[in-house]
Amino acid sequence: MAEGENEVRWDGLCSRDSTTRETALENIRQIVLRKTEYLCSVKETLYRPSDGLSSAVSLDAMNKLLAHLLMLSKRCPFKDVRERSGFILKSVEELGIRVPRPLGRGPSRFIPEEEILQVGSEDAQMHALFADSFAALGRLDNITLVMVFHPQYLESFLKTQHYLLQMDGPLPLHYRHYIGIMAAARHRCSYLVNLHVNDFLHVGGDPKWLNGLENAPQKLQNLGELNKVLAHRPWLITKEHIEGLLKAEEHSWSLAELVHAVVLLTHYHSLASFTFGCGISPEIQCDGGHTFRPPSVSSYCICDITNGNHSVDETQVNSAGNISVSDSFFEVEALMEKMKQLQECRDEEEASQEEMASRFEIEKRESMFVFSSDEDEVTPARDVSRHFEDTSYGYKDFSRHGVHVPTFRVQDYCWEDHGYSLVNRLYPDVGQLIDEKFHIAYNLTYNTMATHKDVDTSMLRRAIWNYIHCMFGIRYDDYDYGEINQLLDRSFKVYIKTVVCTPEKVTKRMYDSFWRQFKHSEKVHVNLLLIEARMQAELLYALRAITRYMT
Repeated sequence: MAEGENEVRWDGLCSRDSTTRETALENIRQIVLRKTEYLCSVKETLYRPSDGLSSAVSLDAMNKLLAHLLMLSKRCPFKDVRERSGFILKSVEELGIRVPRPLGRGPSRFIPEEEILQVGSEDAQMHALFADSFAALGRLDNITLVMVFHPQYLESFLKTQHYLLQMDGPLPLHYRHYIGIMAAARHRCSYLVNLHVNDFLHVGGDPKWLNGLENAPQKLQNLGELNKVLAHRPWLITKEHIEGLLKAEEHSWSLAELVHAVVLLTHYHSLASFTFGCGISPEIQCDGGHTFRPPSVSSYCICDITNGNHSVDETQVNSAGNISVSDSFFEVEALMEKMKQLQECRDEEEASQEEMASRFEIEKRESMFVFSSDEDEVTPARDVSRHFEDTSYGYKDFSRHGVHVPTFRVQDYCWEDHGYSLVNRLYPDVGQLIDEKFHIAYNLTYNTMATHKDVDTSMLRRAIWNYIHCMFGIRYDDYDYGEINQLLDRSFKVYIKTVVCTPEKVTKRMYDSFWRQFKHSEKVHVNLLLIEARMQAELLYALRAITRYMT
């Protein structure tokens, strides 16, 4: 028997029609039972040389199918699918086949599972959002379940991502997912790479391309240099990079294709930042998200440790540190007091343009030397590094050598007046979607800070956004960069810079060490600001280079 997972049609489970889902579930149940009966029948012959290989192949296909059912039983927004998937798994287990169980403790290694909205307990509005996401992707991924702290942003994010990946556009579907793989791999983000490898194959992508970038078409290989520079040192992008891609003879990109590619690259560089910044766990159906080992007596398995799912222990270690609850409470009070004082100073006097420029240069220079104490090299696993070239290239190389980052004045080229219209002209509607997402992230507020209500957080949000742009050399003439040092302490700056520049180095200790009295929803909110500010910074440099090429 050589039946594989591909014979199973999951599409029907995405339907909003319960009858269609019921028919699909019954077909899946029958296929699973046939496979189970076959595996039970060959158990006695597993050690025969003639049967061993085919049995192993069948077992591997069965395990993938069972892992997918496990994901559906936990993550599908439709109750009938969750319950029926769980029933099928139980039926298989009763027939003597080992079934998987989830690894880890929820969508994030940094956020306790009980603080994240559980699938099945959402309200009608959120259920509609979950159903839309599931219908589009066939899954409700962990990124979505963490972003759900902020529904307004999540809706905009999902709409934009759906348009980039699945709606009409200059690039074919398999190219879009492959570019997503290339972008995520620059930051060693195996979570996103694994998701898009599956999506790439699902839309008909050539499996050979996944053996390494050198096996992809030359046109995609040529994008590797732009991917590298955009991810790590976007200020180095020039119109020559653009010209090289647009004038590559038979491997040339059109302007519209290139804008689509640039938006995808910046989207997935930033999403890698969110993945690491919020400690996103592997998806249940992917490697590291489940295990076929039985639970240990203590319900804590050694395989959890190897997959990094040991947040409970880390929390205990951190809670034994020297920082008391009262200290972190005063941290909030002190931050609010600084915001009040800065507002009073603004009202009393305004710094000169020369002083403002000087403060920007000081902050930009100082940002180069903000590093975490954890400076271990991150060696990319083979299955990720093969999707990009020049593995040694990164942000840290420039900062350690103190290379000067030129200043990019927003007054000369900004998203609102230049980038937005260029994207919309070459890739209609996408500029509007991205612009909406930027505005929601930047303006999102609940007027709270930890336990305090009715707080105007605009000053703090602007400081975070502008600090990120400052690290990339982007300056706002009307902003006093002296405010950044007043509002962002060192531990917060370390977290921001690591998430934005070298996200693969983010640790739970970094996440826990900033804003200790703030809610997890507020820390996720910070990450939304970080990824959107980063995406806009990359887009500004790339789109300015395209504009210079066009003129």
